[in-house]
Amino acid sequence: MSEVAPLERTFRPGRPLQLGSVVNAFRRGGGDPTSWSDRVGTWVFAWRVPTGPVTLRLVDRPRLGEVEAQAWGEGAAWVLDRLPHLLGEHDDDGGFASHHDVVAQARRRFAGWRVPASGLVVQALIPTIIEQRVTGKEAFAAYRMLVRRNGSVAPGPGAELRLVVPPEPRTWALIPSWEWLRAGVDGARSRPAVTVATRAGRLEDLVGVPALEARRRIESLPGVGRWSSAEVAQRALGDPDAVSFGDYHVAKNIGWALTGTPVDDDGLAELLEPYAGHRYRVQRLLELSGAMRPRHGPRFTLPTHLPGRS
Repeated sequence: MSEVAPLERTFRPGRPLQLGSVVNAFRRGGGDPTSWSDRVGTWVFAWRVPTGPVTLRLVDRPRLGEVEAQAWGEGAAWVLDRLPHLLGEHDDDGGFASHHDVVAQARRRFAGWRVPASGLVVQALIPTIIEQRVTGKEAFAAYRMLVRRNGSVAPGPGAELRLVVPPEPRTWALIPSWEWLRAGVDGARSRPAVTVATRAGRLEDLVGVPALEARRRIESLPGVGRWSSAEVAQRALGDPDAVSFGDYHVAKNIGWALTGTPVDDDGLAELLEPYAGHRYRVQRLLELSGAMRPRHGPRFTLPTHLPGRS
């Protein structure tokens, strides 16, 4: 264990909380160098927040109705102050009605899930751009390589877990094109990622801006579309309506779960119309419950979302 004493906070949510279902959204694949979990209630994240690098450890104590939080590094106070938002305490599901039995079942099963709001727009957006138009396996490997090469050792016990804090924006901006290519990230993705890094300050200021306006500004960046802005809104901005239109699997899976037949994005928009304001809530509850269409035939390597809809 680290000899440096952490800052500590005990978080007692105002309603039941299923910690793993909330914070799992921040992992970028099983080999994510910025996160670790024992899968039974402890989660550790190495992040870069506005005040500096931080290692955050969360321990679920469901019998006590609390989460124990410890943080090391320059960003410790910031991330602990942000904890209620991070764990979805301010997520309001008022007005959310289940119009399908499968949604009602998922809602009961994951009653402790909340839409998180990390407040870290750039940290969510750069890996999302890397994930555009490629498989999750390819994207996670690329992100892992780039972070390990350009990030910094996580403070406190994060170092013992071999966790790495993502690069600061100016470091992302200075990664040469050949290094992006070596990681498997072509120019169509590395250029938008570099642009994001150079505009980091303005992007972080979007926290607190109404969700639709924040997404509009994110989508105004070259190479960033509605799929990418939704992925950011789901993690950084706490937007319960940010459904992943443009994803290769989401429309098909939700269509199958709700009607028994896969649909396209237009069909998805129609199906989710009664859930306006909570469309991402439906998406994520169905994902958590495993409501995926059955796969038949040979397995193909498919992108996570459709070309041209980043």
